[in-house]
Amino acid sequence: MLARTPTFALALLCIAGPLAYAAGDNKGVAYRWVDENGVVHYGDRLPPQYAKKESAILNKQGVEVSRTEAQKTPEQVAEEQRRAEAMLRQKQHDVFLLTTYTSVNDIEALRDERLDQISGQRRAAEAYVEGLHARLNNLQSRAKNFAPYSDKPGARRMPDDLAEDLVRTMNEMKVQKSALAAKDAEESALRTQFDADIERYRELRKVASR
Repeated sequence: MLARTPTFALALLCIAGPLAYAAGDNKGVAYRWVDENGVVHYGDRLPPQYAKKESAILNKQGVEVSRTEAQKTPEQVAEEQRRAEAMLRQKQHDVFLLTTYTSVNDIEALRDERLDQISGQRRAAEAYVEGLHARLNNLQSRAKNFAPYSDKPGARRMPDDLAEDLVRTMNEMKVQKSALAAKDAEESALRTQFDADIERYRELRKVASR
């Protein structure tokens, strides 16, 4: 037994080495940090280049007593804020769903009402575009009697009011066609939103009934 004592003591020393080193300063605490290669280091003070990285403070027994998280990048902070805001919006919307509707039928009824409104607006816009198209055809027919669209020698220059009316009508058609495309996108988005609301409402009611 006496012959094994030095070896056993040496083994204990090797095991306790990092902890003893960590607690070797006068204050009885030490820092632990990890470098860029993943190697763990211990010391009585934290190197300046690791001040913004993750580190831990150990007591005399080598037990972690506090931890400093790595400083987050602006991108990480922005992403966390975005997620927090999304969670808050979802929570608020969940409350809205549960307090506004009594059943899926209520949601479907509101959806159909909104879709009918968009459909009516689209029909009115389509009728207006048809009227513009007829007006444009009439203006273009009149323009053929004037230069540069007329093949007749000595044709008069197109009157300014006719040219302005042509340009104005074509521009208005572009605006109205763009508005019709926006209505199509609005209808698609509305259907998608109501489908998501119906699915979410069912999930919330299922959780509430448990």
